[in-house]
Amino acid sequence: MSDRIEQFQKMAEADPENEMGHFSLGKAYLDAGRFAEAIAPLNRTLELNPTFSKAYHLLGETRRKMGETDEALKTLTRGFEVADEKGDLMPRDAMAQIITELGGQVPQSKAPEPKTAAAQDGADFFCSRCGRPSSRMTERPIKGDLGEKIWNHVCEPCWREWIGMGTKVINELSLQLADAKSQKTFDEHMKEFLQIV
Repeated sequence: MSDRIEQFQKMAEADPENEMGHFSLGKAYLDAGRFAEAIAPLNRTLELNPTFSKAYHLLGETRRKMGETDEALKTLTRGFEVADEKGDLMPRDAMAQIITELGGQVPQSKAPEPKTAAAQDGADFFCSRCGRPSSRMTERPIKGDLGEKIWNHVCEPCWREWIGMGTKVINELSLQLADAKSQKTFDEHMKEFLQIV
């Protein structure tokens, strides 16, 4: 876990404007149970990208684990509204569940119900990253088992977003993809970004 934190610290320091570096660092701190340290990078993520739904989710979860119920509810409520507006259904629904568990009032959703949206858009699956109903990419983006998993769980817009972010990961961590360790690091960042396990 400390290796991951160190990697993400390096990424965030190399490019302070890289929201993914700060988000990944905050998540790594949260996963390690270092809740107080997770706050700053998650807040920075939202400064850089106020529509990053999953960052609201993790920040709210962090506040809850720290016993800061009012702050958690404020963050999660705002995050629910942002996710609902964007159509990011998975983080929206996860935040709604936590709001309910904390005794808060879940805002009224303005988004269409998933099945309605899927029927209108001709979607055949929901993206693991954004949660939106979508259509599968026309072909597997990369070879192997990971390519199959991405093809089955990630929409085209999220994959295109990863391409730009992946370039930053390579540059900021000085990865050489011919090296097995570098490839593994790159793949971990990709899975983190695309929300696939």
